[in-house]
Amino acid sequence: MQGYECDLTLGEWKSLELRTRNFLQFNHFASINSTEIPPQYECADMNLLLSDDYLLQDYPENITNTIRSGHTTCLRFNRKGDYLASGRVDGTVVAWDLETMGVARKLRGHRAAITSLSWSRCGRYLLSACQGWRAILWDLQDGTRYREVRFRAPIYTADIHPWNHNKFVASIFDEPPSLVDMSGQSDVKHTLPSAPKRTNTDADAATKEKQAKDDAKQMTTATVWTATGHHILAGTNKGRFNIIDANTHEIIWSEKICSSVVTTLRLTGSGRELLVNSQDRIIRTFHLPNLSAEDLDPDTIQMPLEHKFQDVVNRLSWNHVTFSATGEYVAASTYNNHELYIWERNHGSLVRMLEGPKEEQGVIEWHPHRALLAACGLETGRIYIWSVTTPQRWSALAPDFVEVEENVEYIEKEDEFDIHPQEEINKRRLDREDEDIDVLTLDPSKGYDEEVVGVEGFRMPVLFNLGESDSEEEFVAVSTGTVRRRSLGEGQEGEAPDEEKAVVGKKTVAAKGTKGRKR
Repeated sequence: MQGYECDLTLGEWKSLELRTRNFLQFNHFASINSTEIPPQYECADMNLLLSDDYLLQDYPENITNTIRSGHTTCLRFNRKGDYLASGRVDGTVVAWDLETMGVARKLRGHRAAITSLSWSRCGRYLLSACQGWRAILWDLQDGTRYREVRFRAPIYTADIHPWNHNKFVASIFDEPPSLVDMSGQSDVKHTLPSAPKRTNTDADAATKEKQAKDDAKQMTTATVWTATGHHILAGTNKGRFNIIDANTHEIIWSEKICSSVVTTLRLTGSGRELLVNSQDRIIRTFHLPNLSAEDLDPDTIQMPLEHKFQDVVNRLSWNHVTFSATGEYVAASTYNNHELYIWERNHGSLVRMLEGPKEEQGVIEWHPHRALLAACGLETGRIYIWSVTTPQRWSALAPDFVEVEENVEYIEKEDEFDIHPQEEINKRRLDREDEDIDVLTLDPSKGYDEEVVGVEGFRMPVLFNLGESDSEEEFVAVSTGTVRRRSLGEGQEGEAPDEEKAVVGKKTVAAKGTKGRKR
């Protein structure tokens, strides 16, 4: 085959690669759905470059901040979007203030890596689950443990009820999922089913025996509440999707949606779109029916597939997925790769590949109200904040300053440059000093209307302990001009109770004394 030479810049190569991926994506989408490609995609470039200026305002494009406190394993924004919770590999939970990018609270109580985080609707309570078989509900008013629940195996995910912070659902390793009610003095655990709902009740004995063996292998790997809190959505290790009634604890609808383990389930803010990530290298979005309808018939439930997102070129797997604030975009972190992918849901096209640090990204979370994305690196444990780079506005320095495109003639006011007596100027200044200034009333948070939601607002108290508020540095000074990298768990206090530390210290001293007497 005769070769051809071409001179393309790096930007042109990126644009060509993006167009090729979109072209293959839409060909694959049309083949699996047996539909024609929409007219807007018949053009080779799909008008991607024409819409770049508009789309850049809706999703992040560059790394604007990097924060670190230990080795982060998972992330979660609260509903107001003013705090970011991060779980560390040593079991510490850190709450970050997004206004200052500083540590607002440190919560110590776990002894293993944090696997899941979930905020209450009011933002006062934070649920954390770890590999150490326990889940803790924290009260951020004072940073204490509100409730603690122990299980018999490590926890995959734990999701708090959207309207009642005393309830949460957990998916457990090699155990059936559990619905925990902490309203009373003692915790009440309700075991939820993992086996799918069978409709062929008239099958023969051989078929029923085979189904029973298959049902015994079903294990729930991901759970999430619906927006109303009346149902629980669960995914299994066999690619099954179950809808569970929260009151009866029974599966009302079940269907196989993929061919591998379901790893992540996410809902949009409205609760009508579902995002599913599985180990078959395909990300799926579904339209969720209204499960709270009074005339709901479980036999007529339909959950149509909207899009399938995948990398048909490199066949990449996805570590974690998330919806954008409006639900218009889907973002994913890649396995064994450092790029983040962002797709548009309306057309199913790939709009951006974020290239930042040269390390693989794990859990990613999209801000609930802004074009801001947080991702944690698997190697260093840093938290990378992706956002939109806004141009400088000099008018922000002076409220009465107005930018103009060209010179305009200024017409002064009649008394603008009048000379007033010094006594009058001093009198005006003293009158202004007598005005009462309110420095205690808090302004409502932007982007979150608490009155509409009907939830009492909560603001985390200021932390005056500077030792608790400082984030750990990556390097530690050994001597003058010499530094070394901080090891995991170094400088961490509070991982073990004081009684256990005292017992360990006594045993060490006793052992040394015995050894000396033998000598």
